[in-house]
Amino acid sequence: MSDFKLSAQLKGHEADVRAVSFPAANAVLSSSRDSTVRRWLKTADKPPTFDATLTSQGNGYINSLTFVRPTETWPDGLIVSAGQESIIEVKRPTLTATDNADRLLVGHGHNVCALDVSPRGTYLVSGGWDGKAIVWGTDKWEMKAHLAHEGEVRSVWAVLAYDENTVITGSADTYVRIFDLRKASHGNDTEPVRTLSTGTLVRALCKLPSGLKGHPSGAEFASAGNDGIIRLWKLNGQEVGTLQGHDSFIYSLACLPSADIVSAGEDRTVRIWRGSECIQTITHPAISVWAVAVCPENGDIVSGASDNVVRVFTRSSERTADPEAIAQFDESVRSSAIPQQQLGSTINKEKLKPASWLLSNAGSKDGQVTTVLEENNTIGAYQWSSSQQKWIHVGTVVDSTGSSGRKVEYNGREYDYVFDVDIEEGKPPLKLPYNLSENPFEAATKFLGDNELPISYLDQVAQFITTNTKGATIGQTSDSPSSEDLYNDGPAVSESPNKFLPHTEYLTITQAKWEPAVKKLKSLNEKHLLAGNKHIAMNPDGVDGVEAVLQAAMGSAPSSEKAKSHPGLANTVQTISGLITQWPYADRLPALDALRCLVVWPGVASVNEPKYGNIVNVALKGAIDSEQPVQYADVSLVDLVKLFNADSVNANNVMLSLRTVTNLFSTEEGRRLVVTESAGIITILARIAGLVDNLPPIGKENNNLQIALTSAIFNYSCLLFKERGAVGLDVISGVCEIAAGVISQQTDPEVLFRAVMALGMILATGGQARSVAKALEVGGAIDEAAKKSSEPRIQTLSKECKAYLK
Repeated sequence: MSDFKLSAQLKGHEADVRAVSFPAANAVLSSSRDSTVRRWLKTADKPPTFDATLTSQGNGYINSLTFVRPTETWPDGLIVSAGQESIIEVKRPTLTATDNADRLLVGHGHNVCALDVSPRGTYLVSGGWDGKAIVWGTDKWEMKAHLAHEGEVRSVWAVLAYDENTVITGSADTYVRIFDLRKASHGNDTEPVRTLSTGTLVRALCKLPSGLKGHPSGAEFASAGNDGIIRLWKLNGQEVGTLQGHDSFIYSLACLPSADIVSAGEDRTVRIWRGSECIQTITHPAISVWAVAVCPENGDIVSGASDNVVRVFTRSSERTADPEAIAQFDESVRSSAIPQQQLGSTINKEKLKPASWLLSNAGSKDGQVTTVLEENNTIGAYQWSSSQQKWIHVGTVVDSTGSSGRKVEYNGREYDYVFDVDIEEGKPPLKLPYNLSENPFEAATKFLGDNELPISYLDQVAQFITTNTKGATIGQTSDSPSSEDLYNDGPAVSESPNKFLPHTEYLTITQAKWEPAVKKLKSLNEKHLLAGNKHIAMNPDGVDGVEAVLQAAMGSAPSSEKAKSHPGLANTVQTISGLITQWPYADRLPALDALRCLVVWPGVASVNEPKYGNIVNVALKGAIDSEQPVQYADVSLVDLVKLFNADSVNANNVMLSLRTVTNLFSTEEGRRLVVTESAGIITILARIAGLVDNLPPIGKENNNLQIALTSAIFNYSCLLFKERGAVGLDVISGVCEIAAGVISQQTDPEVLFRAVMALGMILATGGQARSVAKALEVGGAIDEAAKKSSEPRIQTLSKECKAYLK
């Protein structure tokens, strides 16, 4: 049988094509990160040509897609799609993006990343990042069953409606589960009849034919995932074989009428498997091939990739693209750049084989990739084709830039960094491309979407980016505001869709390592013991207690289980508070660093230091009162601004105290505290910004301090938006004035971005809050930020803000 060759390239999507379907020979369906679903209808046979119709336009990534075949009720069939918005849309293919959906299915809490319909179309099954798998009856479009996924499932990445009674799911917890729908009962979770361990995150499933046309192994379905191995299974749970050849994650599986398996993955290939052998490898000029599907009528293949292109491949000479199109496709593969990181360890040019080696050496299997040193001193990547019995040039290997300062061309774009991100121990790292001009939050969101990871990783990934590029950013969320608004005299938000506003998640700055902090605390404590200062030093038990808690809690995300496992947390906070207020000013930094990390844990915000009071007083007074011990124990924060000696204040101490204030917003008791102390906090923040009594700002040149300052005022504006009436008009005025003051003094894009975000959230709140902002003429500050930075995110955000001022 002949190899697959290019039939058509369907171009129109503006971002990664994440899902494809091939319901009929003349129709292809695709969905994308550009928030659209497209229907491609064949308009010419020679060469094959398809024209697209936009059938759906959403507000988030559309990552999953399937098709319900025609019935009497729906003679044209139905397109089913879903994604980031967590709503499943059911729509006739004859409708366009401006038409309403025929059905909207609501039941998932996060991105819906997998969809499949049963062979006879009696039900639909969906899987999502929320760890749920739901069966929907297509007669009434109601939830028919909820499939139980116990344990650390995290995400259900793959679903397979095997037959009218059997559903199979694949999850991020490495298990494949088989469910019998005949055992489903209304109102109760349906337990799996079998749970199969794969040892890897499961991303793809496909049904294999049975009987005489069945797979040679006797397998009835296949699974694949992060280890790049296709596993062959019987429904009784027996694993009957494996297919190995992919060099990275496998994202999608399909089966040809001939029982050949088709797979697609992160190694930018589509592979065709006959029995246990890979018989063809189709390399794409992209980084990832996200999806593959098979046409049941003619056996053609369609793929969707990260270069935004849908491609059709065929074995039929009648449906093959013209020679020029095939040549252009082959050239695009050859000219594509492959980051070294994608091929594993760093390549040593001195040890590479010369290009002439390819002439006398064959590959061991189809799709094998090797690298050679070209005559022009570049590194060429070549892939073995078993059908053609030759090495095919599939790209040029380029350096990474994290340490060299050179750009990396990755997926057709140049990046400042291409990071390896270890999400799971023992598994291959994921590739995270990033440019310094980008918003790390957006880059992190795209990374999670590309890799179908839980949105709960968002802060962790964003912090990884900022830590490794020495910067920090914030982005947007799709959460909706509350409808109750004590201040609201009119619409709270713009009617047009915004990219950044509103952002309804509080910021935290908790990235840290416990070892350096503990080491420094021990060193300083030993110094005080040797100096005879036992009255301010920790005893051995105190040191051990602090170390144990910081090791478990510092820099890690809290959970109810973890919080309960730290009975010494309150005592440690008391000890740390004592160090901040009693130790010499120059020694307080590690204790302040520990405190800002600990306040995100439940209950910490309620701890009081006997003499100096609550956490806010401890942090702010310890950071700006340079006396030993803190002198102004009984002075309010409002009055403190006129008493301390600004010349002796350490900007890094102040920065950590502002991070403490910022992080307090992450817990309910913390938010109560910052509301109670809002007058003093806003006064201190204004003093730091240089807005009190014409006194100079503190830490004007310290970028980390400015980021902490604008993060704190952003959280106040976020609190205002989420809990209308939580703070008074004095706080709103203070936030506006501080943001405007920072914008007038600073030029760093991240600082400007956070300051404008704070103003934007106040404007988005509407009512009296917006009136206060208008009275303070915040539009001038917003315009100034846009003039100071040409970054697209600041330009876009400024336009969103100005729309509220009209």
